[in-house]
Order: sequence, then C-alpha cells, then structure tokens
Amino acid sequence: MKTRITELFGIKYPIVLSGMSWVSVPEMVATVSNAGGLGILATGPLDADQTRQSVRKIRSLTDKPFGANASLLFPGAAENAMVLLEEKVPVINFALGKGDWIVKAAHEYGGKVVATVVNHRHAKRAQDYGTDSVIVTGHEAAAHGESGTTFCLIPSISAALDIPVIAAGGVADGRGLAAALALGAEGVAMGTRLMATKESPLHDTYKKLSVEKDLYDTLFSDRFDGLWCRVLDTSAARKAVKEGLNIKKLLQAIPNSRDIAAQMHMPYLKLFIGVLASGWKNARQLAFMANAFRAIRIATEDGDMAEGVLPVGQCTGLLQDIPTVEELFKRIIKEAEDVQLDLALKMEANGAAKPRPAAKTKTAGTKAAPKKTRSNPTPKKTAKA
Repeated sequence: MKTRITELFGIKYPIVLSGMSWVSVPEMVATVSNAGGLGILATGPLDADQTRQSVRKIRSLTDKPFGANASLLFPGAAENAMVLLEEKVPVINFALGKGDWIVKAAHEYGGKVVATVVNHRHAKRAQDYGTDSVIVTGHEAAAHGESGTTFCLIPSISAALDIPVIAAGGVADGRGLAAALALGAEGVAMGTRLMATKESPLHDTYKKLSVEKDLYDTLFSDRFDGLWCRVLDTSAARKAVKEGLNIKKLLQAIPNSRDIAAQMHMPYLKLFIGVLASGWKNARQLAFMANAFRAIRIATEDGDMAEGVLPVGQCTGLLQDIPTVEELFKRIIKEAEDVQLDLALKMEANGAAKPRPAAKTKTAGTKAAPKKTRSNPTPKKTAKA
C-alpha cells in the first residue's frame, strides 16, 4: 500500500507507532519498523544519555526507518531533541512546543520532522516553518486530544494543508485505516491498538483490560495531568480525576518530581528552581505531570490497579485480541484493501442503478445563460421608464 507517507518515510505500510512513554521502547520501535510501519521512540522518561543509548539500540535491532519524539513541554525534552539531531534520527516527532529549530537542523542531514497537532492553528504553523507532515489527533485518541473528532478534524485539516496528514484517534483496524485515507489522511498513528500486542511491554493486566473494556470505558478530563487527557476508566483513574491537584496531590508532586529528576539524572534542586522560576501556571502544570507520570509508569510497568492510570483511546472497545505486530499489520492492510474494494463495488453498483444525466451541449447560435454565482449575479430587473 503506497501513500505519500510511505513514500516520505520509506516504509511499507502507512502505519505509525505513537510515541508512548514506557511502551514505545527500543524493542517495540524496532518490531514495528521491521513489520513495515514506522516505530517512534518515546523519550519523555529518558535523559540525554538514555536517549542516545536507546537510539543506538534501535539501530542494532533494525535497518529500517524509525523515529523518536520530543514533548517539548517536559523537562529535558530540548536536550533529548538535540541528541536525536546529533544521532541523525530519520524521523523526529515533536509536540507541545515550537519545533522550528528541530526542522531546520533535521533537514540539514536529510531527516524528516512531524508535528503532533490538535487544531488548525497549530497545523498551519507547523507547515509554515517547514515540517514534513503532521499527526492530527482527534478527540477519540488516548491522552491529549481536544474537542474536534477524527471524522471532522482530518478532512478539514487535510484540505487546509499541502503536507501529508497522519490521522490519530479511533483507528484500530483496517476499517479505520480505509476511513482515514478516505477522509484525506495519508496514514494513521496507532497507540491503543499497538500497545495491546504480544511484543508490547505493557503489563499483561492492562493488555487484558484493554481488550475487555468497551468504547465507553474511558474518562476525558483536564484534571489528571493538567491537559485534556483520555484514560482508561478505572477506580484509580476516577479518584485521580476527582482529586485533581488538591493540597494532598500538590504535596505528592514533590516526591514524585524527585523520582522524575532521579530517573532523568537531573539535579533535583536545579529542576525545582527552574520550575518555580517558570511561574505558577507552568509550575502547576508540571506538578500535574509529576503525579501523572508516576500513575502511568506504575500502570504500564507494574500493572498497578490501585494507583496506576493508563491513557487509552476509545478504540479500546474495538480490540478483540492480542496479536503479534506482524499479524496485526497484515490483517489491517488486508481489511483496508477489502473495504476499499467493497466501497468501489458499491459505488459502481449505485452508478449503474442511477446513471448520471448527460451534460447538456450548447447548439450553434445559442448563448449559455449566466451562472448564478456571487461573482456573476443574475442582473436584477429594472422598471421601464
């Protein structure tokens, strides 16, 4: 299956692994790339050295194209992005910040850059400073979507841009891929579907839960990590959303931020002073993030149901099994091709049943009536003198 995205990245299938913390690790990235998609490394939980080691680990596991992300709002993200540029990662995906400097540097070595966006303003701005593609995240997606749904957002933004669009949110099978292509996307990004595969490092407890849950079993709130975020509906998630950033949670953010600093090998005092200096709005956001990081990590790695919280999309209700990545991709492509063929046959059948009327031809000596358009209005009748 060829699209502008497969041609841009040099991949077999127009399927991208979303960069999910503690899921999109080097082994998972390489598995997706080896299966014909584009694996994207999540660098959010990593420091610069770990990011460099992870990139090199991926290269030891695959000779196929791959990518890595940088969520520029997070502490250490700019340093991680610099490492990605130094390592000449083929595709860099940035979000939650201005990445024009990444675009400029990546293009110098022939790299491609993808911005993750949720609205027209961000999409147009990303195109203006030279990104090669955008991942457009619909309301149905795991984690950070906004109010625009995939079905409306994708055709609207696709029509407004010249660069190719990758659809994210609500896509879990070949029907979703075919629909995204019909809406104007050139590929899809999958998170919820790919984290419930055999090779995914997601804890088995949450893999099974993702298959068992329905499409209605998610929560969408800005009281989990401070941004609008979709997570699996569990008692722990409900509690986290209810508490938001109350005094108890604000105090818990202190040890949780210490854990982040230790994990990223960053002096805590440096992190703490930097957060305070950034102003209350940013400090509040990072306090939310500190608590959310811990909840996501213990869900993903430990399967913790008491305090763990897992971001998932509404397409969790479409999951029926836990296949290998290769099995999943082959199934998705076959189903998408079958859907496209079925639609073509339906369109052909409808066309045969209701043939279009033949276009009227002008005869010699006649003049076509003016069209009723804003640029050529029908002249108004005037009263005779």
